[in-house]
Amino acid sequence: MTTLDSTGTERPQVDAQQARQVAEEARQTRWDRPSFGRELFMGRLRLDLIDPLPEGAVLPEGERFLSRLREFCETRIDAALIEREARVPDEVIHGLRDLGALGIKIPTTYGGLGLPAVYYHRALMLVGTTSPAVGALLSAHQSIGVPQPVKMFGTEEQKREFLPRCVREITAFLLTEPDVGSDPARLATTAVPSEDGESYTLNGVKLWTTNGVLADLLVVMARVPKSEGRRGGVTAFVVEAGAPGITVENRNSFLGLRGIENGVTRLHDVVVPARNRIGGEGEGLKIALTTLNTGRLSLPAMCAAASKWCARIAREWSAQRVQWGRPVGAHEAIASKISFITATAFALEAVLEVSGRLADADRHDIRIEAALAKLYSSELAWRIADELVQVRGGRGYETADSLVARGERGVPVEQLLRDMRINRIFEGSSEIMHLLIAREAVDVHLSVAGDIIDPKADVRRKARAVARAGGFYARWLPGLVVGRGQLPAGFAEYGRLAGHLRYVERAGRRIARQTFYGMSRWQGAMENRQLFLGRIVDIGAELFAMSATCVYATSVNQEASGVELADAFCRQARRRVEELFGRLWHNTDAADRTLAQRALDGRYDWLDEGVIDPSVEGPWIADATPGPTTRPDQRRIVPPGPQN
Repeated sequence: MTTLDSTGTERPQVDAQQARQVAEEARQTRWDRPSFGRELFMGRLRLDLIDPLPEGAVLPEGERFLSRLREFCETRIDAALIEREARVPDEVIHGLRDLGALGIKIPTTYGGLGLPAVYYHRALMLVGTTSPAVGALLSAHQSIGVPQPVKMFGTEEQKREFLPRCVREITAFLLTEPDVGSDPARLATTAVPSEDGESYTLNGVKLWTTNGVLADLLVVMARVPKSEGRRGGVTAFVVEAGAPGITVENRNSFLGLRGIENGVTRLHDVVVPARNRIGGEGEGLKIALTTLNTGRLSLPAMCAAASKWCARIAREWSAQRVQWGRPVGAHEAIASKISFITATAFALEAVLEVSGRLADADRHDIRIEAALAKLYSSELAWRIADELVQVRGGRGYETADSLVARGERGVPVEQLLRDMRINRIFEGSSEIMHLLIAREAVDVHLSVAGDIIDPKADVRRKARAVARAGGFYARWLPGLVVGRGQLPAGFAEYGRLAGHLRYVERAGRRIARQTFYGMSRWQGAMENRQLFLGRIVDIGAELFAMSATCVYATSVNQEASGVELADAFCRQARRRVEELFGRLWHNTDAADRTLAQRALDGRYDWLDEGVIDPSVEGPWIADATPGPTTRPDQRRIVPPGPQN
């Protein structure tokens, strides 16, 4: 069944249970390989899964590439020009292509550089600190664009056809729609198969298509109607961006990332060959989520890089700026900010390095680690950027061009703040990431509970489920009482950091117990306790970051100073963890829910009196009714440029 949404678009009619079912079907349900994150949420600190770290191979070809890329960034990318003109110049795109930067992870068999994830991340750190807009272009192309899903799920024929093109052409990923974000069960874009099965016809409107304005190839998620002999469902297709019926109706503008080529794309009667379908019908969401498991690490790379730059600016500025007879960095109020920025920058690099090496080793299931890295890095890097603005004072709020115009160093702190804000939304907002990680964290409990919390289960099934659950928890719960973290000599091999790892071990068992208490109290309704689950996830993120930082600190060249930074970070993180534990059961959640509902019901509309709404009149959500376009095509075609 279908229904019309607020834009007049026909969408599948789904209730909450059906929406959850679609999300569940897209999940990877099997755990065939070990996972540090999964073990952590179950109360087991498995440091053996991350220590020793998988060797980060030093590849001569990778080092040469990074050297050339650094020189290109320093001499050929004018970040201020990109910010002023809100556009990445053609010559920059040509230069990146000629360097091989569009195919960093594409195997050499198909013309790419074939470098591992750690080199890809380091490349993004260089480019992202030069121009976040260029970093976003490379990340969207390689992390969620055509290369990754085709490499992971494409046929050999598709790899031979598309991957060599991805080395020289820009690609984009089209999933979101004007009225559909993280609820793919309501996806309205359709892909109707032809009678002979040789093609599909796509119709729909896609929003926030990063790289979509200038892309040559697109990954489009569209719904194949269910019919006799066809499973149907959300399906992935590789689509030529210049195909008849595709129109870029708008190039969107944003708070930050002003050079990003992001738009609204309309597909009207776009015919796509069946051979361009990636995977089977109905496998599109699973392909998208699996692709994102490692693709999400691109954002932590740029967050870590930005944080490292912030640490440098905070240090250099605070040593130069003098107030009341002393450098501002010597004043306690600023010193605490420098400590937070510096220690956290080191921690974010540690989280990235550990996650990246695990991805390259390909021995572990890193879906939880990658999601934690994305969530944690985007949240902490935003705080770092905000604190740097405060450290810089008025100069932090002033544009780099204005600073230069009056004779000072052009430090683009205000731009960084604007550019960093999107990372808490990109590739899964923090709120969605909390729910995604929480679902994985409680997966064992849901599997054990099974029919106990299933409203459709009869008494006999529930009784059997109770017996099974009793056996599991009789074995599991005793293991949460005592552990290595309670031994005075526990983790002694980590020296100065041993106490922090003892804390992580104790807190890991504690978080597992709290999760169990929540399941016991709310059972199947626990999924509605989003704030409780969010705090559980945030505690897990802090513990993962502490673990990664302690392990990484013992492996860096500057081990002594690395241990100092890890110690400072862990001390700060422990304070945050204790606050989160306290808020698990002592909070204002119930009162907040009540007040929010009253606000939605109009009880507090009087609060609007005395202010003026500067919004431009229009619908909250744009019309996305399928059909031919009525607007001129805004697609930007980048000419081929010189061939090297």
